[in-house]
Amino acid sequence: MAGRFFDQWTVGDTMTHDIRRTVTETDNLLFSTMTHNPQPLHIDAEAARASEFGQILVNGTFTFALMVGLTVGDTTLGTLVANLGYDKLVMPHPVFLGDTLRAETEVVALRESRSRPDAGIVTFAHRMRNQRDEVVCECLRMALLKRAAA
Repeated sequence: MAGRFFDQWTVGDTMTHDIRRTVTETDNLLFSTMTHNPQPLHIDAEAARASEFGQILVNGTFTFALMVGLTVGDTTLGTLVANLGYDKLVMPHPVFLGDTLRAETEVVALRESRSRPDAGIVTFAHRMRNQRDEVVCECLRMALLKRAAA
């Protein structure tokens, strides 16, 4: 389960990643406390119950990090030089404890590196869906990838 090199990608390549993940209370609580995020909607069951959602919301930065993590094995594992940035990050639906999430990826752009002849830039469109098929997170990720050895 290794990533692909820059020259092995084509614009339009798509994949649904095999690994899915059910989000637990422990995931959300540990991530929120490790990142010093005291938002009551994430860590206070009573405050969350009194909100319009009626339950704890999973920390959005955990959702984003999980989405990227679920895609790494099929996209950049072993071929990444560096992630150059993320763009157009949106979270159109909330994630709740117990939701099972899965990720999809499409290659939307390829560009030769001007400064590194041994690498190129791939722009991935990542999307994550819950068990109800609602999109819960999506973004563009620009990754500098090694070229395959000649």
